[in-house]
Amino acid sequence: MIEVQHLHKTFRVARRDAGFAQACRSLFRREYEEIRALDDISFTIQEGEMVGYIGPNGAGKSSTIKVLSGILVPDSGTCIINGRVPWKERVRHVKEIGVVFGQRTQLWWDVPVIDSFELLRDIYEIPEEIYRENREELTELLNLAELLRTPARQLSLGQRMRCEIAASLLHSPKILFLDEPTIGLDAVSKLAVRDFIRKQNEKHGTTVILTTHDMQDIEALTDRIILIGKGKILLDGSLTDIPGAEENLDLAVANLYHQYGI
Repeated sequence: MIEVQHLHKTFRVARRDAGFAQACRSLFRREYEEIRALDDISFTIQEGEMVGYIGPNGAGKSSTIKVLSGILVPDSGTCIINGRVPWKERVRHVKEIGVVFGQRTQLWWDVPVIDSFELLRDIYEIPEEIYRENREELTELLNLAELLRTPARQLSLGQRMRCEIAASLLHSPKILFLDEPTIGLDAVSKLAVRDFIRKQNEKHGTTVILTTHDMQDIEALTDRIILIGKGKILLDGSLTDIPGAEENLDLAVANLYHQYGI
């Protein structure tokens, strides 16, 4: 279970105008702006739930995922995941979670995918029998047989994302964080990834938290959505709670953003 209460996170961002003179001035006197990435965030997610975490760019989605995965430490607030505080017990915590960032990679660029899998096995200390069983299952379900001997840099985006998802599940995590997992994928790859995530949840009871701008991902995978904007939770409910969602979810969400001024 995931329990988040009153999370706050602020970043200091350096600002300056264009030009050489402004660049020289910034060497001696920098101007900063405080950005509230998370502003009193609270929610609870039960084991086995699939939740869509949506919002416009800069809303705080990735910051939330990074706090939940133990990468970021919040300024204040509490976060308990399976009885642990992610940033305080990170080693034990990461053994129970899988994380996929659509614009980041955990595969080593110049080596075959199978070598990355072997290294992840050692990092997570996965028993050999469980590793082989999981690898074979993931290879079959995600159609990776022809990709395992290929260096990651030679894969297409869709192929790499399938390998990224497999890499995040080798250690049988209880929770899967997916941050834009279908970004840039073609229609066939998107369908394959969605189908796999759904089966993973049904077969293993994996808790899935999905952040995406693709409303078709949300419709296909989640029953519950959490809408965040300007670091605040604006809506926590089902798709039916969004006016007009049954006719056109993209338009309904866009109208909701406009309603909240985000």
